This record gives sequence, C-alpha cells and structure tokens, in this order.
Amino acid sequence: MTEPSGGNIFKMKEVIFLLFFLSSSHADPRGKPYEKNIVCQQFKYLGKENFAALTVIMNSRKYSNATFEEINNIVKAIVSLTEKCCVEGAAADCYDNEASALSEKSCDPKSPFPKHPGVTSCCVQKGLERKLCLADLKQPPKEFPTYLEPSNEELCTAFKTNPQLFSIKFLYEYSSNFAQAPFLIVKNATENYLKMIQECCTAKKSAPCFLKQRLQMHPLHLLTVMSNRLCSRFASYGEEKLKFSAAVMFSQKIPSAEFKDVMPIVEQGTQVLAKCCRSFSENCMENEMSVHIKQVCKKLSRDTRVTECCKKAPIDTLHCLHSMSAAESIKLPKLQLPPADQLCKKGKNQELEKYMYEIARRNTKLPEVFVEKLYESVTEIVKKCCSSENAISCLDKKKSQLNDEIKNYVSEGNELCGDYHKYPFSEFKKRLIKVLSRRVPQSTSKKAEELAEERANLASTCCIINAPPVYCKEKINKIIGNTCSQEPCLLQ
Repeated sequence: MTEPSGGNIFKMKEVIFLLFFLSSSHADPRGKPYEKNIVCQQFKYLGKENFAALTVIMNSRKYSNATFEEINNIVKAIVSLTEKCCVEGAAADCYDNEASALSEKSCDPKSPFPKHPGVTSCCVQKGLERKLCLADLKQPPKEFPTYLEPSNEELCTAFKTNPQLFSIKFLYEYSSNFAQAPFLIVKNATENYLKMIQECCTAKKSAPCFLKQRLQMHPLHLLTVMSNRLCSRFASYGEEKLKFSAAVMFSQKIPSAEFKDVMPIVEQGTQVLAKCCRSFSENCMENEMSVHIKQVCKKLSRDTRVTECCKKAPIDTLHCLHSMSAAESIKLPKLQLPPADQLCKKGKNQELEKYMYEIARRNTKLPEVFVEKLYESVTEIVKKCCSSENAISCLDKKKSQLNDEIKNYVSEGNELCGDYHKYPFSEFKKRLIKVLSRRVPQSTSKKAEELAEERANLASTCCIINAPPVYCKEKINKIIGNTCSQEPCLLQ
C-alpha cells in the first residue's frame, strides 16, 4: 500500500459514498452493484494515496482501541481489494470474492485485523449475514487519551526520516483519540496538521512557523477536542442520561442556578449533539454549538465565572465552561425526598431528577459520576415501587432506609473526594488505611492496604472534573455496599 505523505492528503469534502464503503467494508455488494461502481469511482478520483489516508481515519475511529499494526493491516487489505477489483478488465465477481475473502480472514483466530469481542458471534454466521455482522462491529471510544504530541524537534526528525510512515501513524493516533468527534472536523484537523508539519519542518526557521500555524489551528483543534469530549459522553450515556449528566454539571458549577432555568439549556445542548455528532455537514457542530453557547451565556449571566467565560470566542467559551471547577456549596433549605404520589406521577415526571439536582448543588464537590450512580440506584427502587400494586405503601416503607443510605453515600463520597483534594496523595493513602482499619477491624493490615489502594485509584480517576463515566461507574459500584446503613442494601 502506498502510505499517505505529508502533503495535501485530501482532494474533496463530499466523501459520503466513501464513508459508506469504509463503514461496511465487509458487506456483500450483490444485489447492489452500483455500490461497487461508487467505490471504484471514488478510488479513481481520490487516487490510491488519498483513498488510503481516509481509510486510515475511518478505521482508526471505528476501532479506536486497535494497535497501529492492526489498523495498518486492515487498511492494506481494503486498499488492495479496491486496487485489484477497480481496474479496467477486472473480473465481474472480483469485488464479491475479495470481500468474502476479507470476511474469512477476519474470522481467522490469527487474524491480523483489529480484535473485537463481537467477532466470534459474527463468525458463527455464514455468507451475507456474517459480512453484515462484521460490518456493524466497532469498539467503544477511548476514555483515556493516549496521544501525546512530541516536541517540534521530535516531530521534524520523525517526519524527515520517513514522511509517509509519520503521516500514517499520525492519522492513526489522532483519529483513534478523537474517534467520537464528527468525521469532517477530524479530517480537517489532520489535513491542516500535516500541512503544518510539511511547511514548518522544511522552513529555515521552524519555531516561528510552528507558533504561527498553531495559533491559526487553535480554534479547529479546540473544536475537535470539545466535540469529541461531548460526543463521547453522548455515545456513552444516550440522550436522556446525558441530559441528567449535564444538569448535574451545571448544578455543581453554578449552584445558584435553578432547575427550571437549567433544563431548557440542557435540552437544547443535547439536541445539538444528537444532530451533529454523526453529521456529515461540515459546520454543524460549530454553528449549532455557537447558538447553544449564546443561550447558556444569556440564561446564566448572573454568575460571574460564566460571565468571564462568555467574553471569549464561542469555542473557547465552551471549553472554559467545561473546564470550570465546581463552585463552593451555597446555603439552601434542608432537602427531603419527594412524596410517593409525586414520584409516581404519570407523564413527564422530573421529580427525581430535580431531587438529585438539589443534592448535587448542595454537594458541589461530590463528582458528577457519584451523583449519577446514586440517581440510577434510586430510580430503580422508585420504578419498582411505582409499578407495584400499592406504590405509595411500598415507597413509604423504603423511604426511611433510602434517606439514610443516600445520606451515607453522599457523606462517603464527599469524604473520599474531599480528602483526595485536601491532602498530598501519599498522605491521602495513609489516611485511607487508618480509616479502613477502623471501619473493618477484623481485616489484616495487608487487606486494609489493598482496600486503600483500590479507593485511592478510584479517587485519582473519578474525583476529578469530567471524569470518565463508564470506567468510574464500574469502579464506584464496588464501594457502594459499604455505604449501607442496614441489610438488605437498597443502593447495592
């Protein structure tokens, strides 16, 4: 395969047909012969090098946890298929046969292609079903970024040593790390970056060149970072859970904001992500998010920190708001769990969301992922009671225990994260060992140290702003049992 060089790697913006092909590269083209024609037209129009570059981006996004070698192997296979079957005089069944061979190779236990848990179940199937199943596979997005940009000197050394290898590795790294950002944003960001490398690494004075180019690229790079962050949460949570997550974020950063004022903003922001995260419209995210940011700034302008963020350009304002630390808690009336008749009210019932919003704004340093876990547990209990024969009686019986366990959970989360931010990490771990030794006196010192290590790891990842939701949910589940005031534990 001819690897993409550091030059102009793309020749067009309208890549929808190519995207369709790359996202379903194992699919059977029989019955739809025009798909082969479209793919071949794009291959001829783009040229092998540009076609390969886009294939790297698409597969790095689809298999964001794959190794570089795995991505390189599947890219070579796809480019080889099109190169062989799109030439004049190729056999009529070439495309079909090569696609079948590709699916067979994917099912080989020693396959050099990206690994995925769903491959085994796909490979039990035959023919078209197997190809379609394989085409639908994709890996979950990375929750922990792995790409660290080298220094200018290191970049230029690598580029001058092997421009083609440098380019393909960069496309892989950048695309897999920003796999949830809209495709065209990533495409434009990678194209501009490789242009910068080519220009600045061949310039007489590289430092001024890099400075100038990075300043020009800043808005696009920040748009990539923020859209990837937001779309990753959209992919992890889904639309409804993301609304709650966003509401919690606002409650803790701006505790003076009321639930009724925040929810319309949350609704609008979620609609933007639903519309733009998978859009092939080049300016969807930038334009729609700019409108959303204006609404946030208008509705929440009474908060001084929001006002300061809103003085910036829209994308910088978005980054500023999401990077804003949790505010100090404000004095608010004592909170009570809503009565049973309100919790079981038919129609659009936001009583529980509002209750959790109020918990979050009273405990602004309790990270969002902790509040979300609490919300899920309480919601499950409430739903079970509300679907029972005597909902009010069911909830009344559980209300006292729920209140105690919510109080214990919030207290434990606040203590863990409060101490994590208050003390140096080594001292934080020592305090954890002492606390756990007192709490579980029958445990050995080694066991207490193991428990402390587990909680320290939890705190270092999940007691921070914008903590990874999927990873933290799994980690938090392991400590919930210790918050119970009685058996059985409702929040387990």
